[in-house]
Amino acid sequence: MSEALLVPLGFLLVGLLLVVMTLTSSLISRVPLSSAILYLAVGVGIGPWGLGLLVLDPLGDAALLERLTEIAVLISLFTVGLKLELPLRDARWRIPLQLATVSMLLTVGAIAAVGVWLLRLPLGVSVLLGAILAPTDPVLASDVQVADPQDRDRLRFGLTGEGGLNDGTAFPLVMLGLGLMSLHDLGEGGWRWWAVDVLWAVAGGVGIGFALGAVVGRAILYLRMRHREMLGPDEFMVLGLIALAYGTALLCHAYGFLAVFAAGLALRRVAAQPAGPAPTLAEVEGATEVGHMEPAQAPGHMMQAVERFNAQLERIAEVAVVLVVGALLTVVNFDAEVLWFVPLLLFAIRPLAVYAGLVGTRVKRSQRRLIAWFGIRGIGSVYYLMYAITHGLHPVIAQRLLAITLAVVVASVLLHGISVTPLMRRYEKRKEARRVAED
Repeated sequence: MSEALLVPLGFLLVGLLLVVMTLTSSLISRVPLSSAILYLAVGVGIGPWGLGLLVLDPLGDAALLERLTEIAVLISLFTVGLKLELPLRDARWRIPLQLATVSMLLTVGAIAAVGVWLLRLPLGVSVLLGAILAPTDPVLASDVQVADPQDRDRLRFGLTGEGGLNDGTAFPLVMLGLGLMSLHDLGEGGWRWWAVDVLWAVAGGVGIGFALGAVVGRAILYLRMRHREMLGPDEFMVLGLIALAYGTALLCHAYGFLAVFAAGLALRRVAAQPAGPAPTLAEVEGATEVGHMEPAQAPGHMMQAVERFNAQLERIAEVAVVLVVGALLTVVNFDAEVLWFVPLLLFAIRPLAVYAGLVGTRVKRSQRRLIAWFGIRGIGSVYYLMYAITHGLHPVIAQRLLAITLAVVVASVLLHGISVTPLMRRYEKRKEARRVAED
């Protein structure tokens, strides 16, 4: 096919995909099939096996793929932070915290052991593989996350918080794996890894992001509520705060992912302060000037606009990255090891790590089972792999880790995408039935 036809055909297919997905979104939500499965199929279709419109070299284009997945994860982490309005002192925060620490460490340890003893990988590579595959995905897990900030359901809250936290808490383990391969300085006896990569980078990322989110949110609300200032669109504020938190954290050698997640948390808490009833959708769309709303409605107006814009950004990012994953499937050689490794991770390692990590939390047995199952792997894993490749990972090792990672991501997209609708519908029906019985 000539290049003169490839470009317009590519635009045509992408445009057609977006229009069709928009028009059929309500239908897709009622069938046991996630939109990510359709994006994945389209990605394969426009890749080398199909029309050849999207041809990527996972090693040569690693820097580009790293940036693309990085942006997608940042948008989603900020969105996750905005969804969690539960006070930080609430005991339910133990669920995502323990999932993002205890379950995360157990998962990395188990994968590393499998890597050393069964996959015959060096220790550093095995730890890196564990760190790549341990985080759950905040982008593809939207169907099992909190939809309403007022939702206090332990299942949804736990999965949402875990997806926001463990994309940042995995970073120290990525750096440990790279350090064991002499691709990162761990310091004498590992002091630098403990002091900088673990203690400072985690605490600094959370602190920087939370402080910036609170300051920016309070500044906007102060100008609108006290002085009725006419400010720019809230959408610019979203992009600005994400970039500000991420860039500041990186300059301070802290984890930018945690900073962006914390910025979303802080912004939600600023806007959640009692100020009056939230505006209706019509009021939000009609309030193009500050003078069109009461000052007490400013927090609700800001959050309505931010949440709508973030949801749109997240969907665009999901389409772009899943299309890329589908295209990459056609240029990777998969070994027979993925046939047993993927089921081992999804059906054994993840459930055992979740059950151990949730010890001491008030989570019902049915909720534990669903949390154990919905350990969705996706864009975050691809980002960490590309990060390792751009930091000097040997091409032979990179190819092997790429095959394992993509196999896990695709299996997760298919299995979780098919099961999410019936399982969550069943869960909600049972929860409603219990509520009626209690009343």
